[in-house]
Amino acid sequence: MNLLHRIEYWGDHHHPKWLDLVRIALGIFLCYKGVQFMRNTGVLIDLMSDKMSFGQFTLVLLSHYIVFAHIMGGFLLALGLLTRFACLIQIPILLGAIIFVNTAPGMMQPFSELLVCRKGKAVSMQWL
Repeated sequence: MNLLHRIEYWGDHHHPKWLDLVRIALGIFLCYKGVQFMRNTGVLIDLMSDKMSFGQFTLVLLSHYIVFAHIMGGFLLALGLLTRFACLIQIPILLGAIIFVNTAPGMMQPFSELLVCRKGKAVSMQWL
């Protein structure tokens, strides 16, 4: 236990305070975006329906998840509570934004940049 106490003591005394400010700012920004998405749910659903061919019920569920994750995750991040959980619930939103919303036409076609990167990563992982 002595080693664990020393590691905890070192971590408590070597924590940069500016990272707390970044965490709080990110949490407040996520809460703001969650409220903005809640006020403009129709625009959010229209944006998602243009890029994804899901049913209306699925789009409503996704929009509710986005609003919940942004508000709750931002609140938890701003307070510093369950920060790993708060970041974990943001990951599906980020992946959805990268893959579905910000894709150019033809991104999922053969020999596109996304698929070439996946193949390159798979080949490089075989060498490990």
